[in-house]
Amino acid sequence: MTIEHYKKSDTLYVKLCGELDEHHSAYVRTTIDMLTDGDVVKRVYIDMSDLDFMDSTGIGVLIGRYKRLKPRGIPIFIQSPPPTVDKVLKLSGIYEIMTKAG
Repeated sequence: MTIEHYKKSDTLYVKLCGELDEHHSAYVRTTIDMLTDGDVVKRVYIDMSDLDFMDSTGIGVLIGRYKRLKPRGIPIFIQSPPPTVDKVLKLSGIYEIMTKAG
């Protein structure tokens, strides 16, 4: 798992590459938290175009970030999930709390 990121104005862009599963969840959780803590961020885009696999642990990571950022009024947008990941996201109902943006 690799995580690429950059900030443009007050928007954080995070690109997940590889597999978001139990083995990598702590790394993803810690990295996103570090990038959003103490910085002026008004929205977060998570690019999943290079995500090869995601299981329920990945859903937990996303929901956890949602719960941390919602009180601060920071929405999370999901970008370009591959079909298999998109299916997991749809079945989990994640699009009811996070917007699919492309």
